[in-house]
Amino acid sequence: MSLPPQLAEIVDDFSSVGPKDRLQLLLELSQELPDLPERYADAADSMEQVHECQSPLFLKVEVGDGDGRPVHLFFSAPKEAPTTRGFAGIMWTGLDGEPAQTVLDVPDDFYTDLGLAEAVSPLRLRGIAAMLARIKNQVRREIAA
Repeated sequence: MSLPPQLAEIVDDFSSVGPKDRLQLLLELSQELPDLPERYADAADSMEQVHECQSPLFLKVEVGDGDGRPVHLFFSAPKEAPTTRGFAGIMWTGLDGEPAQTVLDVPDDFYTDLGLAEAVSPLRLRGIAAMLARIKNQVRREIAA
């Protein structure tokens, strides 16, 4: 599986520890998720909701011009939802700033290599899968525009 370097490092970190430590890594990533810029302050109106997530999560993708068309990701999730924020943190840390084609090439099931199936419910894993699908859809729309 070919992943961008930051995302590959996250997968390696998760797969090298046990289930309890995976939850701790997820919590740490949830705390690293940056605040939204002012232009997305009203997330419900300016961002796409990922309904498959158990907690309200909104995302927005911007694709830049120039070399590789870098992708920038923005997420809104309540601080009281560490699993959802952790999934968003995985995406942000692993994909933000990567070229559009690199993001589109991420395998849809990359998250299975994180080993989170032992630590979180299948319903929650549907959330991370849906997050990646929506990111890719927004990248495709931005490129086509």
